Amino acid sequence: MSPPAKPPKRPENPRFSSGPCTKHKGWSLDALKGALLGRNHRQPEIKARIEAALHKTRALLKLPDGYRVALVPASDTGAVEMALWSLLGPRGVDVLAWEAFSSDWVSDIVEQLKIADVRALTAPYGELPDLAQVDFSRDVVFAWNGTTSGVRVPNADWIAGDREGLTICDATSAVFAQDIDWRKLDVATYSWQKVLGGEAQHGMLILSPRAIERLESYTPPWPLPKLFRMTNKGKVTEDLFEGQTINTPSMLCLEDYMDALAFVETIGGLKGAMARADANAKVIGDWVAKTPWVDFVAVDPATRSNTSVCLKVVDPEVTALSPKSRDDFPRRMTARLEQEGVAYDIAAYRAAPPGLRVWTGSTVETSDIEALMPWLDWAFACEKQSLAQAA
Repeated sequence: MSPPAKPPKRPENPRFSSGPCTKHKGWSLDALKGALLGRNHRQPEIKARIEAALHKTRALLKLPDGYRVALVPASDTGAVEMALWSLLGPRGVDVLAWEAFSSDWVSDIVEQLKIADVRALTAPYGELPDLAQVDFSRDVVFAWNGTTSGVRVPNADWIAGDREGLTICDATSAVFAQDIDWRKLDVATYSWQKVLGGEAQHGMLILSPRAIERLESYTPPWPLPKLFRMTNKGKVTEDLFEGQTINTPSMLCLEDYMDALAFVETIGGLKGAMARADANAKVIGDWVAKTPWVDFVAVDPATRSNTSVCLKVVDPEVTALSPKSRDDFPRRMTARLEQEGVAYDIAAYRAAPPGLRVWTGSTVETSDIEALMPWLDWAFACEKQSLAQAA
């Protein structure tokens, strides 16, 4: 039996990782030539460069008046932890979880902060919790886009405009890709290494006036590590939102972030970035619609991510295999594709059900997604042939 024929065209860029995500087309090290290296980060020139990044972020995202932006340590995770440890406690908490990272926030709130009044509203991979059950008299913690499940909230209509509690949103694979109603969020976090294809280890923290008010009116009962402290003598540390940082940032990474923001400007700003992600995700959606062996993990089309597209193998012969063989099938597919050099890092997240995960954010070229689809069919056909030969 002859092996399946390989598709004639390969993706020009085979990097489809969901984080760190690929650089935009045309990126080169030349973009970093202006980095202010070897300088103390407290100096006026350095602070001004960081502040410029914060201002450009605010402008591109069209944040409401009064919202503040800070550069913080430890990527999106650090930004989320800062918010949880600094703001939670005075009210009960509703935390939503439907994939790996949002489940981590449940563990932190219950097991580390040990907040007594917590409701965990959960759902299996592929679904959302019942958003109608959320109580906005309480603080609410959720992810906008489930990076490991490919399931996102469809919009912010379910969030009460007259809420009493704070909304704390891990938005790392949604910012610069999805339409976010900022007035419904009191805290939002993201990292450069997701939608913008920047470098890792730096987080962005966006706070509403209501979140600032909480910081200044509430002192947590637990000790706060230095990396989490945003107030001094009961007042918010304003320098944090004006280019000062808690610890030393990488100016090389900052320059790369500025290059990523410049790329967003060249593609039409926020709307252009969202449109590119939508176009990329549509290619996969059209392919899934005509391909019987694969389906989305996300059950409801309205909740399907346009960045972290998660897929599952639904071919009856594969689903009838033993659990180990069934789970190994997509892993063997992704290994085969990596060996061919046509797709790197597209296996499902390690804690998620086995399958495929393709990043479709704005730094990915639509032509590369189009070229990838026949290769997915090829890898599937190769593995099916291996099953037939082993039978």
